[in-house]
Amino acid sequence: MHTASVFIELGSVILVLGLLGRIAGRYGFSPIPLYLLGGLAFGKGGLLPLSASEEFVATGAEIGVVLLLLMLGLEYTAADLVTNLKAQYPAGAVDFVLNALPGAAAALLLGWGPVAAVVLAGVTWISSSGVIAKVLGDLGRLGNRETPVILSILVLEDLAMAVYLPILTALLAGAGLLAGSLTLAIALATAGAVLFVALRYGRVISKFVSHDDPEKLLLVVLGLTLLVAGLAQQLQVSAAVGAFLVGIALSGEAAEGAHTLLSPLRDLFAAVFFVFFGLSTDPTSIPPVLLPALLLAVVTALTKVATGYWAARRAGIGERGRWRAGGALVSRGEFSIVIAGLAVTAGIEPELGPFATAYVLILVVTGPLAARYTQPAVERLGALRGRWTPAARVTPGAERLPGAGASDAAAVPEAITRERPEPAELVQDGFAQDGLAQEQPANGLPR
Repeated sequence: MHTASVFIELGSVILVLGLLGRIAGRYGFSPIPLYLLGGLAFGKGGLLPLSASEEFVATGAEIGVVLLLLMLGLEYTAADLVTNLKAQYPAGAVDFVLNALPGAAAALLLGWGPVAAVVLAGVTWISSSGVIAKVLGDLGRLGNRETPVILSILVLEDLAMAVYLPILTALLAGAGLLAGSLTLAIALATAGAVLFVALRYGRVISKFVSHDDPEKLLLVVLGLTLLVAGLAQQLQVSAAVGAFLVGIALSGEAAEGAHTLLSPLRDLFAAVFFVFFGLSTDPTSIPPVLLPALLLAVVTALTKVATGYWAARRAGIGERGRWRAGGALVSRGEFSIVIAGLAVTAGIEPELGPFATAYVLILVVTGPLAARYTQPAVERLGALRGRWTPAARVTPGAERLPGAGASDAAAVPEAITRERPEPAELVQDGFAQDGLAQEQPANGLPR
């Protein structure tokens, strides 16, 4: 009977997800907010709470995050990653200052003390790699020029977790300096070792993994990814970082084949991840802390947009790409919930858990909308003020990096595909850069 209950619950959840995805596709926006609201309906205090399949959904959610980051890693090589990290580390510092300090200040203003300030700083600092990876895929932006900038910031944040989480764990447990330093050293050594192997032996790994039989390729890639992710998490490094590094270690035919085979699995388990986030939230705990959480969400959404804009500008990205980069970084998610969960378990502050949940829920729902609409909204606002005439709109895959796969553009839902102008038509960027308006050909690439 227990197995039958699990099947019924899982079947109901997946069916509802499919219907919600159809609704989102019909109206041309990301299905993530609908998945999260569906999770609230199935969670504790919701309309139809799950019981038999909760443990399975929790495991599926963790697999979803791992697959999202693996697929994101497959889009780039190890050399690309190192180059981008070297170029974007100042953006990581700006990201920390602009987004961690508001959280720490909010905790102190609410009278929660210095340890809670460290906790809330982490909650507001870290963007959701899982949500952002899904949104970039939904919008067909994986090959866009601003995407490596977004990716670099996300990777810097995830790698920073290898430093932050051991320190936070030691603070919450009241551990001594020696124990905290040992945990931190192990985490850093693990992250460095995995990155070194990906850089030095990426071709060897790709050759070992590659196979003409899709079944064998799928099993080897999935098994290797879960193994590395599990070992990384066991050694106090994010499983997401481990999965991402496996992705960048693969190249050539192995990466292309893995991308094709794993895409359906990623979509399934990613949807389960967003539902689980909703399941873990009790709707009745949100109203008392909604107003301060909303104020903090507004502030840190703006600081994330500023972070992405600054980083993309520093990388020489055009004005539209800067706003897209800023909007894409707004979402918070899995790491923020993990950080808040550690504090709740330690009993630091009773209101911290509901506050962090409300905060993340606001931004994980509005984040995909910000990624989709920040740049068009800024354009329209500028047009209303008479700053420029809006340019002809192109397809979401038009402003792509040279050599980016056509499969990503083909995956964009038809509802959000916009009319492509004639090849001879020049698109006026409309923003003044160093006193001159930048002109681009219709394909979005620099002249």
